[in-house]
Amino acid sequence: MQQAGFKILNDIIWYKRNAPPNLSCRYFTHSTEIILWAAKNTKSRHCFNYRLMKEINHGKQMRNVWEMSSPAAEEKKFGKHPTQKPVELLKRIIAASTQNGDLVIDPFCGSSTTGVAALLLNRKYIGIDLETDYMKLSASRLKNPGPGK
Repeated sequence: MQQAGFKILNDIIWYKRNAPPNLSCRYFTHSTEIILWAAKNTKSRHCFNYRLMKEINHGKQMRNVWEMSSPAAEEKKFGKHPTQKPVELLKRIIAASTQNGDLVIDPFCGSSTTGVAALLLNRKYIGIDLETDYMKLSASRLKNPGPGK
């Protein structure tokens, strides 16, 4: 990303407290994922809702290691995507970096967890995916985003 001119603002480690086991028993269990927060270039301005993140973290400055479970069964009731993320994770990412009414674009939307989180947080959303089955799954989820909408 840096070679393409982007400025890395932060890396965030998502620690999956309930990661599925490695069934082959030949590797360590994958219990983390890395999230890169980047700006278009070194002159780009970005939004960071510091006070909100501190409030969510019980009055302490938010760190870059976030411990959250993998998606709950309820989040997969319309179907599954192999790399589906929990709504809780996407809500935190969106809340940290956008304002009410902002537009969130996900160019690889999969099951549209980003869209569900965006709608729950009163943001606009555009999701793009090449797979017709995932777009159908996304449409079902976005019609029924869950509590709060």
